Amino acid sequence: MAGQPVAVVRIQADDFDVALETERLRAGNSDVGAVVTFLGVCRDETGTLSALELEHYSGMAEAEVARIAGQAIGRWPLAGLTVIHRYGRIRPGENIVLVATASKHRGAAFEAAEFLMDYLKSSAPFWKKEHRADDSAGGWVDARESDDAAAARWKK
Repeated sequence: MAGQPVAVVRIQADDFDVALETERLRAGNSDVGAVVTFLGVCRDETGTLSALELEHYSGMAEAEVARIAGQAIGRWPLAGLTVIHRYGRIRPGENIVLVATASKHRGAAFEAAEFLMDYLKSSAPFWKKEHRADDSAGGWVDARESDDAAAARWKK
């Protein structure tokens, strides 16, 4: 693949355009044969959720996500990757996170995208608070054991 792979990491309040980000990832590299994208979207939890509020530790979140992106580039033959994670109040149907990976072959792109998402779900410095549709107290979302188990397989 041409040149050094590039990792784009952005933590932002604003929404993003998946098609535009995918095109940016592919731009200038005609040897990319696979682009894998994962788009995380806010659910309404069967009508009970009015919004998620995502908080992060500014500076640390960017550094940590960039660190794990560097690990992905070192582990798989990628042409590049993009990780965009939003913060702030996000309503059902709105985008939360984009992970996109580009490689010559699909296996590397799929594995790297899954590795990145497992990290984001289990270890990235983001916190989620639920806001209920009926105005009752929501609360902070606890980490799930299944997310930790998914991330643990990459430590082998």
